Amino acid sequence: MDKKDATVISSSIGVGADKYEAVIGLEIHAQLQTASKLFCGDSAAFGGAPNTHISAITMGHPGTLPKTNKKAVEYAIKMGIACNCEIVKDNYFARKNYFYPDLPKGYQTSQHTTPICKGGTVHISTSLGEKEVELNRIHLEEDAGKSIHDLHDDYTCVDLNRAGVPLIEIVTEPCLYSSEEAYQYVTEIRKLVQWIGVCDGNMEEGSLRCDANVSIRLKGEKRLGTKVEVKNLNSIRNVKKAIDLEIARMIEIVEKGGSIVQQTRSYDADNDTTFSMRDKEEANDYRYFACPDLSPFHLTKEFIESIGAALPKLPKQLMASYQQDFGLNAYDASQLCDEKDTADFFNAVAKETTNYKAIVNWITGPVKQYLNDNNLSIGQLNLPAKTLASLIQLINDGKVNFSVAATKIFPLLLQTDKQPLQVAEELNVLQVSDTNELEGWVDEAISKMPDKVTEYKKGKKGLIGLFVGEVKKLSKGKADPKVVTELLQKKLG
Repeated sequence: MDKKDATVISSSIGVGADKYEAVIGLEIHAQLQTASKLFCGDSAAFGGAPNTHISAITMGHPGTLPKTNKKAVEYAIKMGIACNCEIVKDNYFARKNYFYPDLPKGYQTSQHTTPICKGGTVHISTSLGEKEVELNRIHLEEDAGKSIHDLHDDYTCVDLNRAGVPLIEIVTEPCLYSSEEAYQYVTEIRKLVQWIGVCDGNMEEGSLRCDANVSIRLKGEKRLGTKVEVKNLNSIRNVKKAIDLEIARMIEIVEKGGSIVQQTRSYDADNDTTFSMRDKEEANDYRYFACPDLSPFHLTKEFIESIGAALPKLPKQLMASYQQDFGLNAYDASQLCDEKDTADFFNAVAKETTNYKAIVNWITGPVKQYLNDNNLSIGQLNLPAKTLASLIQLINDGKVNFSVAATKIFPLLLQTDKQPLQVAEELNVLQVSDTNELEGWVDEAISKMPDKVTEYKKGKKGLIGLFVGEVKKLSKGKADPKVVTELLQKKLG
């Protein structure tokens, strides 16, 4: 691809920025996690040897007839309900006549006149406050295959495993006004498709891809400017960077007296540039018409309602529930709702103990640190919910302190089926609350620091922590800090 017109501009928007505002619309393609493709039984799984997930239907051979994947329709409805869309009951597929070198039929089967979901909103939070992002539509379509340009110097190879994999395309209105809003919106969509289980959200593997339509206009102007589409942004970070680059490029052109050309561009993350791919097509260039090989399909009210009833609580609903039912603060609730697996684990532990704040502290503390250190997800954590609840109870009962539980007992629980109490006994870390034994360690700690005793008695009461720490050392962590503190206060007067 010719990159002669590659544009290299600082992503910080410079000269004239205060005169203009950006207007952004996003199109997100999400591959649906169905076992088979949208119109045939070929595997929709990622990977596999090139051209092994194909058949005569994927290849578009004459005489073959497609059949709509019901599960893909269900997943599209799930996403529509989650985004507050109107679900369209009467649907059909259309042929989009645009040449894809890696779509063997020579056209793409998509929805045009009747998207399965109309309208809708997605809630985001930005540095400027809360916002409802307006959707235009969500529609079903098939994915194209993959062209591979770097295997041979003289040839382009084509892998058709991806051709026909079901997609939903989520299209916003032109209602975003900064790269930050776009960043937060893509983040929320990725979280949402993972939460309801319709897409794995893996942008590196291409199962979630974003195109950004960007234009600028003078502040106060109501008419939209000429738009440029930046295609196939494969990370949320790149969405933000590419949009900032395009805004800066457009402002620079206009400030120099030039005109924006409507075109399709791409973003090169290696050298932080955007470059032109082709002039942008209009919708009528695609020559849509109803696909004669696929029957229209009707969705009943009962079918739609059954899908809605099976949806899990969405993040915003669950956050409110955690605050109301468990007394968590907004920050803790949002931490738990970052990923559905995290929320599910919290829910499982909350069935075993009512110390909800302690569960949050464990999940966002030692558990999260362990997962990060080992590059694991919480779904891969080898710790039953009941075991963590038992460990929390050990602390509640004063048998161990949090530090010992986190640094000594927790690591061993990940490697064994033993219960926390048994591990604590084997490690000999159960706290001592017997006053006679504790008094010996307290007296020894006091005798070691006579100068600190004098300072304490003169009013430096904060030194009590120093004495408690010394007792902790002498007892090798077994002394109950609460009882130790009481004994020290009594002996030090």
